[in-house]
Amino acid sequence: MRRIERERGCIPGEWAYIAGKDPDFWDAYNALYEKALTDGKALPAKTKELIVIGILAYREFEEGVCKHAERALRLGATRQELLEAVETVTVPGGSPALRAGIAGLVMLEEKEEKERKNVVTKKKARG
Repeated sequence: MRRIERERGCIPGEWAYIAGKDPDFWDAYNALYEKALTDGKALPAKTKELIVIGILAYREFEEGVCKHAERALRLGATRQELLEAVETVTVPGGSPALRAGIAGLVMLEEKEEKERKNVVTKKKARG
């Protein structure tokens, strides 16, 4: 679980729950996740994450957009690529999907700002 948390940035509570209750299912799910969202023969992991962001926006899952946007950034995506992945979903998903995607990106920016403030506060407390 720790390795997965490092690679993905976090483990949502529901995943920790299923891993504890049914480790065999968790192992199978995790193997599928890793196969689907790591570098493939043609698509790099970053591109796959951008696709996932579009799908999650289409499904109006803002928190998922945020989490996968974080991972995409760690894999080398730019903020412009994140934005364009969300904008692309407007054609099949309309404004509700666009709104959800934007909300996920805003959530990411707010999280990053909070983390920056925490770092500054800790530095001030030490210094």
